[in-house]
This record gives sequence, structure tokens and C-alpha cells, in this order.
Amino acid sequence: MPDTSPNVPVEGAPTSREASAQAAAVDSTAEHPTGRQPAAVRATIAVPESVSMVALLGSADELLRLVEAEVEADVHVRGNEITVTGQPADNAFAVRVFDELLALLATGQQLRPDSVRRVIAMLRGGGSERPAEVLSLDIISRRGRTIRPKTLNQKHYVDAIDEHTIVFGIGPAGTGKTYLAMAKAVQALQTKQVNRIILTRPAVEAGERLGYLPGTLSEKIDPYLRPLYDALHDMVDPESIPRLMASGTIEVAPLAYMRGRTLNDAFVILDEAQNTTAEQMKMFLTRLGFGSKIVVTGDVTQVDLPGGAQSGLKIVREILDGVDDVHFATLTSTDVVRHRLVGDIVDAYERFDAARQPRATTPAPARPTRPRRQGS
Repeated sequence: MPDTSPNVPVEGAPTSREASAQAAAVDSTAEHPTGRQPAAVRATIAVPESVSMVALLGSADELLRLVEAEVEADVHVRGNEITVTGQPADNAFAVRVFDELLALLATGQQLRPDSVRRVIAMLRGGGSERPAEVLSLDIISRRGRTIRPKTLNQKHYVDAIDEHTIVFGIGPAGTGKTYLAMAKAVQALQTKQVNRIILTRPAVEAGERLGYLPGTLSEKIDPYLRPLYDALHDMVDPESIPRLMASGTIEVAPLAYMRGRTLNDAFVILDEAQNTTAEQMKMFLTRLGFGSKIVVTGDVTQVDLPGGAQSGLKIVREILDGVDDVHFATLTSTDVVRHRLVGDIVDAYERFDAARQPRATTPAPARPTRPRRQGS
């Protein structure tokens, strides 16, 4: 539809990312005749004919409406031309959003509402890395499904796993700590960087007393390790898992089974590490052998250790501070990749916990002494 904005458009509006940014910089110095604010200007994005506008804007313009709600500039679409009208800085931001969405489409990805929101969030957060590069970093693919980081912090976490021997991934539920670590483990196995994958977690009940479980030892501990099996089935052909486990190529075991071992040429993941004691954490980290990599994941806000025991994950950062080739990656509620409400729930609990913490008490001012009455 034609633009009906009362602001007069700038002639020869730019049609590329660089030109629009240049126009924004120049026009930011031009003031409105009233002298109060810069005049609204217009920038144009010419979408290549090879790009489907439905793929870019979504079915029934779903993605377009999402962008309109998130940017300050007015957005109008006519044919393969997108026009943004507003203040120069607002225009430049809107142009960057569409540039990143076009770059994502160029990688063969299908745009979804969550990917659009993540692009906008990354652009608002600043940083030198382009959202399209972050969201198109493939780790492994299986049956048409590709696992890749979905936030900038997740990208930094994955990069740290490549660059360091021991990496700690610390953050709330749903941030992909274990899932991405397992994807990197499978990738390392497929590319023959390691000979085996070892997945372990402490067998600690989550605030419940399950009593004596029936069955063999393996059947007793399987419920604690089930989340690791679930993730494994997403990344490895289920039919091959029994064979890989029988040969020792993939091992899933409770943390107690790690004592006394030296783990060479292995990608080792310790999950739910907040439920390790300081002694267990030391025992696990010292299993590291030649040609191996260790990733430790956990959420320090969900400690289930009995008797108020101190979590080894809570103190390990202080202990290993300054140790070479050890990296701590921190994920937050903004990195939650489950349902949108999960991030809101994490934030709500953090506010509740912060409000409950005792505040530092300041000594009450001394009461002034009353003058003594003169009298008998």
C-alpha cells in the first residue's frame, strides 16, 4: 500500500544495507523545521526476486506483524519492496532486521516466529556477531533436523567447547546446556576427534524419597539417566545405540562409576553437576585423560543434595579461577529455548529469591540523650 505518512520522503532512498545506514547517519543531522526533532525519513529495501515474500513475511503476514510490533519505524510492503519510515536510527534498525532475515533465508532455513524474535533480541543486545551467522551454525543433522545454537550465549558456549579442554555450562533449565554439549559430543565422535562418549550424572532424587526401587542395579539407576538417553535418541540412530553401548563407544553411567578411572580419548559430559559435592567434583575432574574433553553442566539454583551439603558446582568457579584451558559459560533466562513461559518462570523465581534474601542491616542511629532536669 502507498505510504500516507505526512513526512516527506527523501528522494533516492537507499536500497541496500550500507546505503540505508549511510542515509541514516546523514539524515540524523537534519532537524525538523521546528527545531525539536529530526524529520522522519524513508529507507527502501529491495527484496531479490528469487526470495519468496511469503517465506520472508510469513503466512498471512505473521512474521511481518511481529517485526512491526518490535521496531519503531513504520513498515510498508508493496510487491518485492519494503519501505520503512521513521527516525533515522529506527530506520537503520528495521533495515538490519530485514537484512538478517534475508541472510537466514539464504542459508536455506525456514523463518519462524522464534527465529525472528531471536534476531531482533541479538540486534538489540549489540555485539559484533551477526544473528544470521549465530543462527546458521550447524552442529549435527539427522533425518532432516539440524541442531544449532539459537542465542548468542549458546554460540559462545559451543565455541568454548571447541576451544577449551574443560568447559562448565551453568544456567537455568531449558537453556540447552546438556543438549548442545551432547550434540558436540556426537559431532566429535562422528569426526573421529574422540573414540567414545561418556555421559554421567549423580543419582540424586529431586527433592523426593523414592525408596528402594525394584529390579537390577541397571534398572534402579536408569530413571536418573533417562534424560541423557532421551537426548541421545534425538542425535543418534536409535537402532545403533544398543550396538554402540555394547561396544563401549557410548557409555551412560552414574557418577559413582567414574571413581578410579582414567578417561582417555573421550568426550565426557557431567550433567546435573549442582548435585555433586565438592569431593565428587574433584574426583570427576581428575578423571581427565589424554585426548579427552570434559563438559560440566548444571543449574546452581536447583540443588537437591541431602542435609544441606554444599554443591561442588557452586564453589568450583572460585577454586579453578585462573586455571588455563578451563572455561565457564553462563547462560540466562534469555537463552531458554523451551516454551516462552519457561523464561518468564525462571525470571519470576529469581525475583522471588532475591526478595527473600536478608538485607544488610544498618545500625540504628543512637537516640539523643535527654538533658537531665535540674531539680532537687
